[in-house]
Amino acid sequence: MTVSATKPSTDHLMDTPLPVLINELGVTLTDPPIIDRSFFGAVIVQRKTGELRLTMPTGRSELEHHTAARHLLAQALGVPVPGMPAPFVTTRIPTKQTGVTL
Repeated sequence: MTVSATKPSTDHLMDTPLPVLINELGVTLTDPPIIDRSFFGAVIVQRKTGELRLTMPTGRSELEHHTAARHLLAQALGVPVPGMPAPFVTTRIPTKQTGVTL
């Protein structure tokens, strides 16, 4: 799926099993070499194609992994979901600064 494609509903994004959702959206899932506990993941939007790459650290609980993944995908796709509780913070970095959108 590209960012310009039809976005899923909030219910679909939150209720679909994560492996199924990632497959449906055509998201590439990668494990970053980042070991900083404050990094919970990132969605990278490929500038030229609009494809999504979700990068998530390993070694997290299933609940933490699934919650962060769904929140990051919602942010990238513009799906309305409640904000994450403190201390979690998401940051959008403009394309003109990085060549990709987080």
